[in-house]
Parts: sequence; C-alpha cells; structure tokens
Amino acid sequence: MSTSAQPTKIKVGIVGATGYTGVELLRLLAQHPHAEITAVTSRQESGMPVADMFPSLRGHVDAVFKTPDEAALDQCDVVFFATPHGVAMKEAQQLVDKGVKIIDLAADFRLQDTALFEKWYKMPHACPDILKESVYGLVEIHREKIAQARVVGNPGCYPVTVLLGTAPLWSPEKALVEARVVADCKSGVSGAGRKAAVGSLFSEASDNFKAYGVAGHRHHPEISAQLKALNGGKDVHLTFVPHLVPMIRGMFSTLYLRILPEAMGTDFQALYEQFYANEYFVDVMPAGAVPETRSVRASNKIRIALQRHDDQLIVMVAQDNLVKGASGQAVQNMNLMFNLPEQTGLEHVAILP
Repeated sequence: MSTSAQPTKIKVGIVGATGYTGVELLRLLAQHPHAEITAVTSRQESGMPVADMFPSLRGHVDAVFKTPDEAALDQCDVVFFATPHGVAMKEAQQLVDKGVKIIDLAADFRLQDTALFEKWYKMPHACPDILKESVYGLVEIHREKIAQARVVGNPGCYPVTVLLGTAPLWSPEKALVEARVVADCKSGVSGAGRKAAVGSLFSEASDNFKAYGVAGHRHHPEISAQLKALNGGKDVHLTFVPHLVPMIRGMFSTLYLRILPEAMGTDFQALYEQFYANEYFVDVMPAGAVPETRSVRASNKIRIALQRHDDQLIVMVAQDNLVKGASGQAVQNMNLMFNLPEQTGLEHVAILP
C-alpha cells in the first residue's frame, strides 16, 4: 500500500466521457468524497455542459465538455480513459511524464504480450515501455501492485466474472480442478457501448437471445493470460461463449469445472468463503443460493454462488457490467492508487426492482 499522504481532493480527468462507462464514472465520482472532476473531454461535444447530455447528472456535475487539448489533462492527478481501444496508449507517455496516473478502461494495458495485442486489436502497440510497467487492475488479485502503479489496465467485464469466479480454485499447494474452464456468459446490451449499431437497436436486441463472438472474442486472450498467472504459469484451457440478453445492464456467468479425484473431499463452499472473507465487494452466497443480476444493479458488488454435482463444480457469478465490470472497478483502482479505503465512494446499495 502506498505511504503517500492522502490528498484532500484528487483532480480527475475523464477522456471519452460520452459513453456508458464514461457517464457511469461521472455518476460514481460525483459522489466520491475525495474526487474533483476537473476535466471531461469530447471532441464532438466540446462546449456542451455534461448535464445537458446526461440529465441524470443535473445538480451533481457542473463540468463542460472540452477538447483534449483544452482540458489540461496534464494538470490532473489521474486520468480515466473511457475511450475505444488504441487511444490511451497514444497519450500515456506524455501524461506519465507529467506525473499523472492513468486508468484505462479499454484494452491498451490489459495484455502484456504485444504480439497478442496486435493480433486481436489489429494495431501496433504505441508505448510498449509503459505497457511493461502497467498493472492489470483486478483489485482482489493484484491489490499490492495496483497501489504502487502509475498505469492500470482496467479489466474487461467478462474477465472479472471468470477470474473472480475461479480464483480460489488455483491452489499452488494442491490441484483441485482440471485446468479447463467452460465459461457460459451473458451480458446486457449496454456492454456493446453507446453507439449506433444495428445489433443494439431495440427491435434487434429486445425479445431476443443470441450468442456472439463464438469464433473468437477479444476477452478470450485476456482471460486466458490471467488464468495462466493464477494457475502458477500453467495453461488453462478456456471455452468462452458470450451471449447478448435483452436487458440494459447486468452480467451473469456460469462456469463449469471438473473436480480432480484427489480433491473430491474438498468443501468448496468453505474454500470460497474463506478466500473472499475480507473482500468488501465479493459476496459468496450461502450454499444452494443462486445470484441474480438485479441484486447487483448499479452497485460494485459481485455475487458468487456454487453448486456441485458429483465431480462437476458449477460457479455462478453476477455483476453489473458497467460498475464492477468497468467504472466501479476503475474507481476501486483509483482508491488504491491514492491510498484510500477501497470502498470509498462505492458503497451504493443495488437498485431493486
């Protein structure tokens, strides 16, 4: 944990704040006791008050969109990039040189292997030196490194569910399950972003259910790389199939694992409860329970439940894809990076109904 003094206010910049993760950052940071939103950028909406685009923020956010050149991002303490892939890595070096910390909600700093990044994102990496020092921003796994980091690659939404859903199983002392995960994952339409796309239209997504990215999804290499690290450097075979469900926000992942013969006597419920006993945002539900997406809506909680059938372990994970799966996770990272309690500004109770 960083030993630097806590700032009275953290001067925050948000690049690309017109999308769903951007407005979610604004909602969370507007209620954060140690955050001051000082720069919000958008080239197309420059000059527009943020609250004019997002009326939900009226009376809470007084900022005006500015172009990146006008916003003086180098005067911020931390800059969040809620932008398409490829934007943050072009700006990272000059901001880091000015002492600004970076939290990227896109994929620029998630994959340490530049060849793998270029394969999946079809672009060369613009700052491999910064990439080498960046930290994967899954707090429950990399807490100490994040606290010391200058650049954090915020995890993808699906990876958060798969990684936290299986993290207790990769024991260095004793193998508990086969190195194979089947991840059957569903997400609300907001996961596709705030852009005009046929697949996200109401008439297309409503009253419908479909798989996508079956031939290959960009979160696959991210999940695989982190599973390998959790498994002591040994590969974990991953079958990952994402689905689009007709709801705005929410994510539910069902994970299937095979218990090894020598681990059949393991109490997996107790294992998970002990592993996450001190994690404020991870709720291991009672034996026999099943999580629901509405139980985490608009909160930074992730709920995990287990079912077992002979040698098959089924792990069910629910989260809000825009909060714990994106912007809430990013604020949790910021709190660590500035020596604040992780739950600062993130204690919102889920909205129901």
